[in-house]
Amino acid sequence: MANLKISQLPETTELALTDNFAVVSGSQTKRVTFSSVQKEIVNYLVPTNLTVSAGNNVDLGNSTYNHSEVIKLTWSGVNGNMTLTLPDATATNSVNRIVRFLSDTTFATNTRVYVTPASGQTIDGNTNYYEINKEYEGIQMWSDGTEWFIIQKKA
Repeated sequence: MANLKISQLPETTELALTDNFAVVSGSQTKRVTFSSVQKEIVNYLVPTNLTVSAGNNVDLGNSTYNHSEVIKLTWSGVNGNMTLTLPDATATNSVNRIVRFLSDTTFATNTRVYVTPASGQTIDGNTNYYEINKEYEGIQMWSDGTEWFIIQKKA
């Protein structure tokens, strides 16, 4: 594999402390192991800002949201209801995935977001939706590859 382009290398989903990485520093390519840089690696959550409105339906299974971990919701327009459909819990990119939803100051009692499972799936064993209808409300969900679980609520 020494003569492959980076785009042709196989992907990996697991890293070992002794794995080697190529790093370009200045104009030189150098080798580094994960164990030598693990103190420097930081996990940053970059929110997906989503403006929602009455009658709107958003499918979070759309590839646009494949890497969304924090979804900050902003309400726009008149009062009403809208639906956010969770990604398919059985999809490869959903297994062990955590998604967080947060509403901002634009929400009120008469503005509702229904977080719903994909067709035929459940949230905590139930086919019903989870309703977000006030400012600064939040929920965190996790998929085990079969269904979605509510693992934390903020209200």
